[in-house]
Amino acid sequence: MVALFKALQVILALSILIIVHEFGHFLFAKLFGIRVEKFYLFFDVGGKALVRFRIGETEFGIGWLPFGGYCKIAGMVDESVDMNQLKRDPQPWEFRTKPAWQRLFVLAGGVLFNFIFAVIGYSVICGIWGTAYISNSESAIYPNELAREMGFKPGDKILKLDDYVPEDFSMLQADLARREVRCATILRGQDTVRLYIDQSMIGEVLNSPYMFDLALPFVVDSVATAANADVLEKGDVVLQLDGRDTRFLQDASPILAEHAGQTITATVSRAGVLAEVPLQVDTAGRIGIMLNPPVVKRQSYSGLSAIPAGLRKTGSTIKGYVSDLKMVFKPSTKAYKSVGSFIAIGQVFPKTWDWYQFLNILALLSIMLGVVNLIPIPGLDGGHILFTLYEMISGRKPSDKFLYIMQLIGMVLLFALMFLAFGNDIMRLIR
Repeated sequence: MVALFKALQVILALSILIIVHEFGHFLFAKLFGIRVEKFYLFFDVGGKALVRFRIGETEFGIGWLPFGGYCKIAGMVDESVDMNQLKRDPQPWEFRTKPAWQRLFVLAGGVLFNFIFAVIGYSVICGIWGTAYISNSESAIYPNELAREMGFKPGDKILKLDDYVPEDFSMLQADLARREVRCATILRGQDTVRLYIDQSMIGEVLNSPYMFDLALPFVVDSVATAANADVLEKGDVVLQLDGRDTRFLQDASPILAEHAGQTITATVSRAGVLAEVPLQVDTAGRIGIMLNPPVVKRQSYSGLSAIPAGLRKTGSTIKGYVSDLKMVFKPSTKAYKSVGSFIAIGQVFPKTWDWYQFLNILALLSIMLGVVNLIPIPGLDGGHILFTLYEMISGRKPSDKFLYIMQLIGMVLLFALMFLAFGNDIMRLIR
């Protein structure tokens, strides 16, 4: 049931983004008097469609093959690879007869609308919920196995990544990879330590989940279980369980799981005085205590102030995703192993409906769709834009035959990328 619900969210999100993207092309085409023959969500392979209707000169519909969508513009070599239309004499309402600058706007319209949609999405989020993040300066890390191999230890505070001072704790792993950090400056106890990062491990960073968990000091804030409320107080520091060190909650979890449904002896420090107390562990491996929450920095926005915040969030997200793509095209980082398909997208959606998370994911996916489409390879908007810019600079327009061949090459590349993405997802599922 959860998988079905996530799948429905993926279909809804991608449908919205496809319509937004194709509407960008459609709007600029109509603005310049170019005929749009079809506007489809999904592909109507073989001319078969689930829904079909006509408004004016354009046929709108929903195809039966749910792998994207398209806007068929008259006189343009696109994914339909329809060369028959180009054998006819050029018409004034065709894409190919329009000035290069108008064609450039039509080609860039989809990406532009994706970015505008992201700005709107992030502005709505900032206006309703504001922004919040865990402060890195006041938080310590609990590293996973890979991070420990790199030299990080539980309780370390990351002060700098090269010369960059990170603010958002949740972005530490992304910052480490995107910036290809060579030296991390950390605070370990009272000492400042410099860790030199092995660049050959950057690829592993991209594929290692929860590399930097939030280290939660085992300090009691409140006690919900009556049996343990008699022996624990607010401010108590649980130093050991069953004689094993429990500096952080992550250290205690496996020990408590071993003693589920039993009583365990805890060494507690109360105002500097050590004492051993019995704690009752329930069958789920819990002792019913709440810890001090992490320091969260929040910012609220009112009215129009949410729009600049949405613009900044969009800009920083575009910048981060461009950095991710650069790593994908660098074989040494092995970032290509992190490329995913619809399966990977589905895993990031929540198990229950959540407007905040859905809008966040929708805005992120809109940026990803826009940035990917700007890659200057044939078959994508970026390839068409590149050829049009070449024409504007050189004064020579590429032939229709050349564009046709490039479109075919681009489609082969896109199918190869699709197979890579599906292959990565399948391997992750197997592992």
